[in-house]
Amino acid sequence: MLDSRFRGNDSVDVHDLPTRLRPYSARLINLCLINLAFGLLRVRIPLDSFVKKKDTAMVKRYQIIEGKVVEAEEGQQGQIIVYINPDEAEKKHLLEDYQFDEHTLNSTLDPDEVSRLEFEPDHVAMIFKRPKNYSSKDHFLFKVASMGVYLFKDRLIILLTDDIQLFPTKLFARVSSLLDVALRLVGRTIYHFMEHLKVINMITDSLEQKINTSMENKYLLNLFTLEKSLVYYLAAINSNSMLIEKIKNSAAKLTMTPENLELLDDITIESNQCARQAEIYSNILASLMDARASIVSNNINVLVKTLNIITIGIMVPTLVVSIFSMNVAMPLSANHPISFWLIMVLALVALIAFLAFWKRRSDRLFVSRS
Repeated sequence: MLDSRFRGNDSVDVHDLPTRLRPYSARLINLCLINLAFGLLRVRIPLDSFVKKKDTAMVKRYQIIEGKVVEAEEGQQGQIIVYINPDEAEKKHLLEDYQFDEHTLNSTLDPDEVSRLEFEPDHVAMIFKRPKNYSSKDHFLFKVASMGVYLFKDRLIILLTDDIQLFPTKLFARVSSLLDVALRLVGRTIYHFMEHLKVINMITDSLEQKINTSMENKYLLNLFTLEKSLVYYLAAINSNSMLIEKIKNSAAKLTMTPENLELLDDITIESNQCARQAEIYSNILASLMDARASIVSNNINVLVKTLNIITIGIMVPTLVVSIFSMNVAMPLSANHPISFWLIMVLALVALIAFLAFWKRRSDRLFVSRS
């Protein structure tokens, strides 16, 4: 079970939706359609995981007050500065004023960059992976993004490619230092992966039920996409695990307190559980993919077999009627009062005889196989 410290209270209040999410109504409609299609409305899924917001440069400032991370008032510098998709001017500011390494800065915004820990003369840089905001345009492809945390003595700078809810109230209720905030951000990312894994598992179950009766490869292709997503997630989670291990080995350099070490142990456990869960989901999905493809092929074969039976069944009475339609002398006169009904009876008898023969043949095949 997940530690309660990593269960962020990031579910949106229903009464607060009209004012907070009015700009994103179109995307919320798409989200609801996805939920209705796959039965996801029965779970509480953070909306920040699915609402893809506009990628514009933005700076947010926070400060620690009475053990809580709260947004700084206008005009205050803030201890925690969050840069969302920084533009060239902001990058230049970070390089010149905060002495960021240019390669490290670019790596933070690169989704393919691996997680790592860098020690600079005046700060520590942590780059780790997180789930990317999901959009209906992604067509079941869950992607990952990079996130950078730069820890100074009196300041914490966070770099993101898109806007997400960073500081849920419950998770960041009792923070003691900027290092504590950085560690909890890593733990929050792990829980975010766990949430997405649950959603992927639910979508997989729904697609499997549709494949059982499907005769097209649309749902099968969706499963292939989900399998690809799990590969991305597993690689990202393992990369984060290496970062956590390096942080633990560098505890002395980071001057960690016993509380920090205890929190780091909990994060390590959660990371291992998350990696194992992602690996299990990925292995199950990959191992059963051939079986699901066979199900689709078998459904098509059953349909073709049924159509053949119907075609042959129609051909038998048609043959009888065609015989009496030939331009040759027939036993019955064309003006005979019962000639039409006699032909219809013969056609019906031929059809019944064919169906009886087919049923008897099917029963024999079933008995021989059993």
